Amino acid sequence: MSRSRAVAARNVVVAAGAAAMAANLLPSLGCITPLRRRVLPSLAGVSDRHHIALTFDDGPDRRTTPRFLELLENRGVTATFFLLAAHAEREPVLVREMVDAGHELAVHGWAHDCLALRPPGSLRRELLRAREVIEDVSGTEVGWYRPPYGVMTGEGLHAAGRAGLQTVLWSSWGVDWSARATPASIVSTVSRSVRPGGTVLLHDTDRTSAPGSWRRTLAATGALLERWARADVLVGPLREHW
Repeated sequence: MSRSRAVAARNVVVAAGAAAMAANLLPSLGCITPLRRRVLPSLAGVSDRHHIALTFDDGPDRRTTPRFLELLENRGVTATFFLLAAHAEREPVLVREMVDAGHELAVHGWAHDCLALRPPGSLRRELLRAREVIEDVSGTEVGWYRPPYGVMTGEGLHAAGRAGLQTVLWSSWGVDWSARATPASIVSTVSRSVRPGGTVLLHDTDRTSAPGSWRRTLAATGALLERWARADVLVGPLREHW
């Protein structure tokens, strides 16, 4: 093969690879929250009920999750917790406490890895393993999946479906993972975009967030629950959202 033909062939391969990568990452456009609310409402966790789905990511964390459980119990509210299975496996007593308190459990993955950086072909097995571990530890079935960072891929959507999980992201979040976040900023950020029928994302741990951020989230959660109670908006887990 001549050099010019070899270069041309290589360019075709590169172009094909880029096209495949673009197709795989195209669903990540749905990670843009305003776009997702308009174009993919079910993926954003938007329903037509006068209800807000309250969700927490990245637990369970023995240091912090019990503080959120105590707050929610005091307010008579339950929520959906998207768990990292590696940590759920190490905290079976805490996971059972969450279930016994009436909370819904869901899959956030085995570890907090971005799907866009994962090698192809391994995700379905990992999600099945994560689902099985959480179900075995908790004694309950799980049906929801939220990818870490909210980054979706075509393979991720397909793998979740094959693992028997429905992918759901959020319609509002507090950016509570940021070192700059304060309880007031979290409340303001959520309140600007949340409406009845929306799904709110917060974090019950600082495992993948700024150190100490959970304290600000805890304070903000209490303030949000007070605000929603005054507005007579129901708050609960995803299983009650549709």
